[in-house]
Amino acid sequence: MNLRLVAAALGALIAVLGLLMSTAVPWSLHVQDGQHFAFLLVIVSCVIVGGTVFFLLRDPDAEYGLRDAFAIVTLGWLSVGLVGAVPYVVTGSLPTFTDAVFESFSGFTTTGATVLDDIEKLPHSVLFWRSLTHWLGGMGIIVLSVAILPLLGVGGMAMFKAEVPSPVVDKIKPTVAATAKTLWKVYVVFTVAEILLLYVAGMDFFDSVCHTFGTLATGGFSTKNLSIGYYQSPLIDVIVIVFMLIAGINFTLHYQALTGNWRAYLRSEECRLYLIIYGAATAFICWNIYGTGEGGFWAGLNKSAFQTASIMTTTGYGTTDWERWPWACQWLLVTLMFMGGCAGSTAGGMKCMRLVIVGKHVLRELKLLIHPRAVIPLKIDRRVVSPAIINSILAFIGLFVGVWVVSTLLLVILNIDVVTAVGATTATLSNIGPGLNKVGAADSYGWLPVPAKWILIFNMIVGRLELYTVFVLMVPDFWRK
Repeated sequence: MNLRLVAAALGALIAVLGLLMSTAVPWSLHVQDGQHFAFLLVIVSCVIVGGTVFFLLRDPDAEYGLRDAFAIVTLGWLSVGLVGAVPYVVTGSLPTFTDAVFESFSGFTTTGATVLDDIEKLPHSVLFWRSLTHWLGGMGIIVLSVAILPLLGVGGMAMFKAEVPSPVVDKIKPTVAATAKTLWKVYVVFTVAEILLLYVAGMDFFDSVCHTFGTLATGGFSTKNLSIGYYQSPLIDVIVIVFMLIAGINFTLHYQALTGNWRAYLRSEECRLYLIIYGAATAFICWNIYGTGEGGFWAGLNKSAFQTASIMTTTGYGTTDWERWPWACQWLLVTLMFMGGCAGSTAGGMKCMRLVIVGKHVLRELKLLIHPRAVIPLKIDRRVVSPAIINSILAFIGLFVGVWVVSTLLLVILNIDVVTAVGATTATLSNIGPGLNKVGAADSYGWLPVPAKWILIFNMIVGRLELYTVFVLMVPDFWRK
């Protein structure tokens, strides 16, 4: 591994992050919240320090190998998460460094868990930065850099494979830079569309921008304490539902649809399963909450459709406190937390694709017990899935469950009740935000002890980077030549 090249790439990331942070300054000047000098201090520091490191260590002729890619992805996320916490500290928005880091990583990993009890008291510029971290993390700060920084060159494809949240990467364009730019164009098109629709539906422009960032990134940071429920608007609810579902679908399918191939959605087994599960879960919850104080049938359908989409896509927005619902509904939502959205989407969780492959693998094994000599290939969308991918997915699920068990146990050791521990671990590892009991839809993570917050920060990072990218750095062989 070339540490000089890794350091140069990290310097470039920090400099770019500083430039992106400058978008919060106009909001500060517009509403006169007095935070523009604090942001400018952080911006200048990022650009100078990051730019200096980059220009001193860069090598335009070098190519990044696989180890370099893994190191840059993991260390890059750690770097932007730590730097992204600085505005919370210098503006006095959060009292401790741990809380600032928690909020920053929750933003960049699109988790949406918050330590804030009163969100609306934050300055507009900080609220914007908080939402922007979602939007940047949604498609990936690394992919953004690949799209705009030619320094990564052809070798950047290894990095793209390491970062994109998918068991299989569909390479739309022949080069990684073109691929990343294409994905970002789709991302921007949906972003602009939702901002305009929310604005027309009654949100002010600032809230439309911030909630769109949270929706398309499946993050869930809101500018209101009551989240989307603040607006009491069925039209806004429907708009957010639609875009949450869009964000939970593989973006390569969106690209195909936008270029005229609308049947791509129907041909995708994963997408079909995703929509079927969403419809079935919505119907089940609607049936269970009918007559429980959530209003009439249409109000219940609205809330069940919204919360199912919010949890299944790991967005975390809310229109009601779903912890008041029957236990069957709550645990169904917890199950959906584990599943998450589609591969290649901005959603978290294990991804529907993995569950489809595991389900077919189990079915194939049962058939082989009956017909031991049969040759039964495992196919997804008429393409054979290699044994290497199947083994990788099985190992991923095992690692996911292992991290979940250990994290839950550690939280219980810290005297956190079991239900809260299960909810917090699931919500952070699957990058959702709201959990159960004391970290539920109407609660924050601010009361947790400092060690618990760092455990959950770790969960956010490994969950966002799909475990392997982080854990491979812990293998001694990774650092050997």
